[in-house]
Amino acid sequence: MRHWALAVAGLAMLAADGGALAAEAKKTLPYYASINAGRARMRTGPDKTYPASWLYQRADLPVRVVATFKQWRKVEDPDGTQGWMLAALLSERRTAIVRGAQPIEMHERASTGAKLLWRAAPGVVGRLSACGGGWCRFDVRGQAGFVEVGSLWGVEPAERLP
Repeated sequence: MRHWALAVAGLAMLAADGGALAAEAKKTLPYYASINAGRARMRTGPDKTYPASWLYQRADLPVRVVATFKQWRKVEDPDGTQGWMLAALLSERRTAIVRGAQPIEMHERASTGAKLLWRAAPGVVGRLSACGGGWCRFDVRGQAGFVEVGSLWGVEPAERLP
């Protein structure tokens, strides 16, 4: 009886792990994620034996996942550099980075006529929410407002986020 219980527990653990892998595999490539760690290495291949090509020291930097292999994700950074990272170094938290040469305006509502709250300089990273209609709520360390998605890297123009 005891062996049967252990076998059932082992199968349950395998099913749970397989379910997590299946959920990960169901994501449609490419998709956006962000770097979760304060220090994350990008490698030339999907294993720790491959040399590191970059060391990222910026948590929340958005990346686009373009391929998967076991626990590795091939990612593209905002500058177009591609390489492999461990999935554990990534988060599903949606972030974006301000692109272009000029600061972007952060408005009270999703409208160019809405009250201007803040400006975000090129290179600033913030968290995304409430995207739709070409606008996203962009939060930079508690200073939030709505920005047009055309000035951001990390979200598609027609994408909707809760």
